[in-house]
Amino acid sequence: MVEEIEITSLDLRYESSRIKNLAAEQGMPASISLQGIREALQGVSAAGQRILLDGFKRYRCARRLGIAIVPYISLGDTEAMAIIHMIRNTNAKKLNILEQAKFIEELRTTHQMTIADIAELLERSQSWVSMRAGIIQQMSPCVMEKIFSGKFPAYAYIYALRRFIRMKCTQQQEIDEFVVAVAGHHLSIREIEFLASGFFQGSTEFREQILRGNVVWGLQRLKEKLPPSPCNEFEERMLKDLMITKKYIQRVSYKSKDPRLKSNSFFAQASLPAGSLLKQIALFSTAIEELNARTRKA
Repeated sequence: MVEEIEITSLDLRYESSRIKNLAAEQGMPASISLQGIREALQGVSAAGQRILLDGFKRYRCARRLGIAIVPYISLGDTEAMAIIHMIRNTNAKKLNILEQAKFIEELRTTHQMTIADIAELLERSQSWVSMRAGIIQQMSPCVMEKIFSGKFPAYAYIYALRRFIRMKCTQQQEIDEFVVAVAGHHLSIREIEFLASGFFQGSTEFREQILRGNVVWGLQRLKEKLPPSPCNEFEERMLKDLMITKKYIQRVSYKSKDPRLKSNSFFAQASLPAGSLLKQIALFSTAIEELNARTRKA
């Protein structure tokens, strides 16, 4: 049940467990000042405290606007069960893999829960939980601070850096140095991947330049050395189509389970494209299987 509470009564101990997105916050004050806070902040009310778990961007914007009273929902009677509830009921857009990992580590360490216990309560496999626990255990405090402060993209760490972390010749100090050097430059995941390859596998000169903060120089050097694409124009467009398709399949899969989808108007309008997609799934699945078989042969 939503209740109206004083914003000063909220405990912010989990603020560092949520990744800041400064760009997303820039437009929020204007929206909140016009429409108010439309989605309640979520937390746990236990032992006379209201501990905030979700809604930190709304909280910070409300404080900047001088809003004293905010809507709030308690997710449970204990911290552990409220965290479990939040992980189970938020999609990937709301709570990304590193945030899930941070909360799972909290359940393991502070609340003394086993991997098996967490997996059972989340209705997930133990490997799903173990993988997330492992990500956090591999991450140094330095890297964690850069990621959760919003200065280094979370997915760049997962997809661009973890393969170097697995290499025995790569030291944690080197990972820390690279993250510190490129953090805050607003680079794309692809650009960070380029720089990481040059930093960990390139020349000493390249590494020294990156450590000095010459990130733009590094990107330019790498682009100059890139060979022309071996794919023709049609193949390049197909690769882009595959990436876009993957993105939207994941997005629709997560959003389709969101409880905010509830109006008759939405379901009436969604029935036509949903039905049409169902008719195409078999054809699409066959085409992807055939393409995948051809890629394996190549």
